Amino acid sequence: MVHTQGHGSWPSPIDAALAAAHDGRPEYVGFVGDEAWWTEPRPTEAGRRALVRRRPDGAEQSVLPAPWNVRSRVIEYGGHPWAGADRPEGPLLVFVNFADQRLYAYEPEAPGAEPRPLTPLSAVGDGLRWADPRLHLDRGELWCVLEEFTGEGPTDVRRVVAAVPLDGSAAEDRSAVRELSDDAHRFVTGARLSPDGRRAAWIAWDHPRMPWDGTELLVAEVTDEGTFGPARTVAGGPEESICQVEWAPDGTLLYSGDASGWWNLYRLDAASGAARPLCPREEEFGGPLWKVGLSWFKPLEAGLIAVVHGVGATSLGILDPATGEVVDTAGPWTEWSSSLAVHGTRVVGVAASPRTAHEVVELDTATGRARVIGAAHQDPVDPAYYPEPQIRTFEGPDGRSVHAHIYPPHSPTHAAPDEELPPYVVWAHGGPTSHSPLVLDLEIAYFTSRGIGVAEVNYGGSTGYGREYRNRLREQWGVVDVEDCAAVALALAAEGTADRDRLAIRGGSAGGWTSAASLTSTDVYACGTVIYPILDLTAWGSGETHDFESQYLETLVGPLAEVPARYAERSPAEHADRLTAPFLLLQGLDDVICPPVQCERFLERVESEGRRVPHAYIAFEGEGHGFRRADTMVRALEAELSLYAQVFRLDVAGIPALELTK
Repeated sequence: MVHTQGHGSWPSPIDAALAAAHDGRPEYVGFVGDEAWWTEPRPTEAGRRALVRRRPDGAEQSVLPAPWNVRSRVIEYGGHPWAGADRPEGPLLVFVNFADQRLYAYEPEAPGAEPRPLTPLSAVGDGLRWADPRLHLDRGELWCVLEEFTGEGPTDVRRVVAAVPLDGSAAEDRSAVRELSDDAHRFVTGARLSPDGRRAAWIAWDHPRMPWDGTELLVAEVTDEGTFGPARTVAGGPEESICQVEWAPDGTLLYSGDASGWWNLYRLDAASGAARPLCPREEEFGGPLWKVGLSWFKPLEAGLIAVVHGVGATSLGILDPATGEVVDTAGPWTEWSSSLAVHGTRVVGVAASPRTAHEVVELDTATGRARVIGAAHQDPVDPAYYPEPQIRTFEGPDGRSVHAHIYPPHSPTHAAPDEELPPYVVWAHGGPTSHSPLVLDLEIAYFTSRGIGVAEVNYGGSTGYGREYRNRLREQWGVVDVEDCAAVALALAAEGTADRDRLAIRGGSAGGWTSAASLTSTDVYACGTVIYPILDLTAWGSGETHDFESQYLETLVGPLAEVPARYAERSPAEHADRLTAPFLLLQGLDDVICPPVQCERFLERVESEGRRVPHAYIAFEGEGHGFRRADTMVRALEAELSLYAQVFRLDVAGIPALELTK
């Protein structure tokens, strides 16, 4: 029997604790011998990342006990944090430990073995960091990215490709680390060694470019002593983004670049230096390089290539480079992460769908069979409570298309009165060079199962729709993103899907910026949730963030030296007097990307106006950029729901009331 009850007041088995327990996803898949290994979130273990292996009998086993946390901080967003090799005496693992950022070696099957450090600590700045390790046992070393702070400032940092000896001699002696590349480029990815061992290839770029703006593909000869010769640029440039490079088994170079306007796959001809597209399509075969070591394709031994590709949503396919034909994997998955590994005829990746959370999936290319082999989705509640998304395209200003996923309120047991329209919350994703994937998210279900709709907007600037769509945000951040989110919200209200008087906006990081900018520049929303945001462009662009994004605004807003007034005009911190809608501000106190001082200054200005705008500020100790602890996520979700309950006058039971300052 379906009960009639007002929107937002429906009882739901999806509480905040359940949503928090299922937050995060597996990442960084790889093979160690025949075994698939990957990292996995542990929200209830202070948010650590565990390393998991699938044993031959199908059992999943954690490789390292708590508190070992396999996670890198290179460029703050991290990168591939581990490498493993199978040996007759048992597997060898090398990993980055989050707490001290040192590389450790560990033999998980050796009796009494403990992780032993391979790299030293440094007292300078934030020390030494490592990412994207590749084991070269024949050389007795691993290659990886070294990020080294040279001073106390956030931009006092250099990065190079480096070799770390496996004998532990560098654990106390920095000089034992051999630098392979020079530091002519500010950012680098890990180097890939050619099958014959004679050449290395990697990607590099410099400020003010971000990796999705323009990168260079570098190749260098490897000497008999294991050093690199002079690096030469073989592809890429200021307006071409190369996001991944790999050597094919035949020794040719493969890369994903967007010279055509879409990230497509290319094969580089060594003799002529010409690049040949392998599957020219208006689809993405790559993505934004937010982390070091992401992978959208992997060459197989037989000459085929496993590829993650698509427009908006993605598929796992097998590309025949001789014909350009792609055969996609059968299965329910609509989103494949940028993490692939191959071994023989097997391909392993991470995939999800609107009915399943992210799982580790294996494709056997010999049989065409795909199956879940790790982190298998298990419904924690009746799936009838899951939202049923709609993929839609709306018309924004100037007739431009705006892509969105609409999640109407949904419950198997409750419905609202026919005359009542539901409240809707617009979700603005982070990045902003990123996108909202079409996957099961219990945070969304937390709201929709109670009768509150959610609209995820892939506003102009989002990835997955080609470079032209991505470039809409150039010098237009705070304009296009705000307009596109408002266009979706108002269209939902105009068509009778949403209640015009009960619209909200929420987002984290760059999405927090869009939320705050929307509240201070439009009257579309009745309230908003702003999570670890950017609020003051001038300060953020003048040294108040980390090195990787320290010049991001040069593209998103414009050169600070040339258009300083634009930075002030668009900043929510400069327009606290325009705020009329209640808001909730959530912040991690250890955040070095969007530091808490931005929130503190903003609140000072809000409160100095002497206006009675209801608001709340919750700051979380031990949290950085992106909440990872279960208790944090529970409190944040319940506070957000309480905000909507108060503003939209919803009858919500079972959550603590959020105290709003007035």
